[in-house]
Amino acid sequence: QVQLVESGGGLVQTGGSLRLSCAASGRSFSSYAMAWFRQAPGKEREIVAAVSRGGGWSYYPDSVKDRFTISRDSAKNTVSLQMNNLKPEDTAVYYCAASPRASRNQTPRTTSDYDYWGQGTQVTVSS
Repeated sequence: QVQLVESGGGLVQTGGSLRLSCAASGRSFSSYAMAWFRQAPGKEREIVAAVSRGGGWSYYPDSVKDRFTISRDSAKNTVSLQMNNLKPEDTAVYYCAASPRASRNQTPRTTSDYDYWGQGTQVTVSS
């Protein structure tokens, strides 16, 4: 089992940047594919980035591609999300998630693939 704690959310103007971090506790961090999801009011939770167990593969939907970057540090048991050129439509609660069932190079992309979730951190982008 793994516990996830996010940090780094806040208020930023359009075009600004934020870096979210997720600290994982528990054993076998390298056994989990990791991802960031977000959920805006009245909308379904959606993936914004995923990284494979080994860190060599990543996935981004078109809505954030070339603006967001996911990375993981297995020595520190952390996964980060660098968000640049933020837009008002990026406003949401952002969640870190861990998937224990992915193969080494997979980047699972749906909420049902992830068993463990953090509590979320609010990101607000003002226009």
